[in-house]
Amino acid sequence: MIPLHHTSRVLAGTLLLALTPTAFAQPSDRIQLQVNTSEADAALAILDKQAGQQAITDADWQRLFATEPYQRLKKREASMHREFTDDDFKKFVLSPDLVPQARKLRSTLDTWKHADLAAAARRILPYLPDTAVIRAKVYPVIKPNTNSFVFEPSTDAAIFLYLDPAISAASFENTVAHEMHHIGFASIEKQTDALLASLPPNVKPAAEWMGAFGEGFAMLAAAGGPVIDPQAASKPEDRARWNRDMANYNPDLRSLDEFFLDIIHGKFKTKDEIDEKAFTFFGAQGPWYTVGYKMAVNIENQYGRATLIECMVDPGKLLATYNRAANELNQKSTDKLGLFSPELLAAIPPAKP
Repeated sequence: MIPLHHTSRVLAGTLLLALTPTAFAQPSDRIQLQVNTSEADAALAILDKQAGQQAITDADWQRLFATEPYQRLKKREASMHREFTDDDFKKFVLSPDLVPQARKLRSTLDTWKHADLAAAARRILPYLPDTAVIRAKVYPVIKPNTNSFVFEPSTDAAIFLYLDPAISAASFENTVAHEMHHIGFASIEKQTDALLASLPPNVKPAAEWMGAFGEGFAMLAAAGGPVIDPQAASKPEDRARWNRDMANYNPDLRSLDEFFLDIIHGKFKTKDEIDEKAFTFFGAQGPWYTVGYKMAVNIENQYGRATLIECMVDPGKLLATYNRAANELNQKSTDKLGLFSPELLAAIPPAKP
């Protein structure tokens, strides 16, 4: 049910940190998480030579280009039909804008290497079905584009994280936890797809896109619970944007309800048109995040985490359970929560046991 978008689908017997010998004992074998910093380390070695006016050899470049993160970055860009050549990457590494940042980049990488990803993994376990597993590689990378994303989540999952000096170790941990939640759901993709198989062709795309509420579910899982601020580790401007968007919760929920009904009513001619509209709800952390998060919090608070996890894999149950929780809360408060339309709930009922 959970589709991984642009960015953006458990706990290891050991958590292996590439280029550092530390291994962390874990309470289960459901996650194997590797952090591979070889691309960033090789790029920084070149930047150090450039700053020291030393000769940069072909061996230096080949050491960078042979790293697993670099090779998979090239593969990902090719899958997106984007131009990505070794020569262009050389120009980027030696660009006047990057060389002066080398010291900050190295300090950030050193900080990230000591991040407590074991604790981040422990936080998300309670928000995954018991059958979900994670096999993931984390790549902090120095690259031209500043985005972070998940690649090949269902086969050889990789979490690419742009090495950003503005991102603290706590924020880094939170981002990895968020993406691990997606990857956990990708591991049970066949099970979740089976729940949608019986839906009519005009309804199924709407139910599939409800999986994007997984962005909000992952926000809750990465925080560790509904009483913990999901933006605690974020930059002030990100927290301010989140609070503004959360204040727009009811209108955003109505917009998503209309989007789902437009799909069902056949107002989009092609899948590309559906996807184009759906992507407008991502933003930096737009309605897929904020609405999904608040829905999840209300369901967990009203009925418990086990019920929430059931809702995560069943879009019909998600809609019905959220509306029931919202109606109960609305009876006790003047600050009314928005509801999904009866027509949408009728079109996507909970799956039969």
